[in-house]
Amino acid sequence: MIKITDLVKIYRTDEVETVALNKFSLNVSEGEFVAIMGPSGCGKSTLLNIIGLLDEMDEGSFLFNGTEIAKFNENKRSSLRKANIGFVFQSFNLIDELTVFENVELPLVYNKVKASERKSRVEEVLDRMQIMHRRKHFPQQLSGGQQQRAAIARAVVNKPKLILADEPTGNLDSRNGAEVMDLLTQLNNQGTTVIMVTHSEHDARYAHRIVRMLDGQTVTEDFLKEAAYASL
Repeated sequence: MIKITDLVKIYRTDEVETVALNKFSLNVSEGEFVAIMGPSGCGKSTLLNIIGLLDEMDEGSFLFNGTEIAKFNENKRSSLRKANIGFVFQSFNLIDELTVFENVELPLVYNKVKASERKSRVEEVLDRMQIMHRRKHFPQQLSGGQQQRAAIARAVVNKPKLILADEPTGNLDSRNGAEVMDLLTQLNNQGTTVIMVTHSEHDARYAHRIVRMLDGQTVTEDFLKEAAYASL
């Protein structure tokens, strides 16, 4: 699904040049669950932003399902992102003024899905995430675990091929964190590819493979289990 080769990303100001990714390479097969670990500032979030088509690379190759996207403009990246990628963030990123239903519905509105289909798809995913009873509540009326369930529902309502999770349990207690990791595992078992950035060794053990980064490069890879849907 993803083949990144010799990726370079440099942030420049008038006085400072920071190399965030330095000839970084990574392959991720369809159906894998990959955890990315490393100290703060090692390039994890930058990598996730590039894979998520939120940021551009400076050098290298990035194949997404066989298509080279390194030279894509913002419109092409946006179209590919909306059709293929769901995001789960540490801070949930729910819109306070919208109900749970409306938050989850939003990606379908952006993709111009008909209202009748939006309703059935949102209800299906809310039921799947076990928060249908909270559909009329606002984010601030939910627990942290419920907010993350709503965020995951929003991420998967478009049936993406890839979920990118950035510290998905970082703001949760251990019980709610375990529930969120179980949900991500269930989605992966159903065929969705998952790439997760985490500082938690415990959470990383849910993955098939752990990629450890330092100074914008891969330093080690730990293979934990075989991906059921891997197509190398």
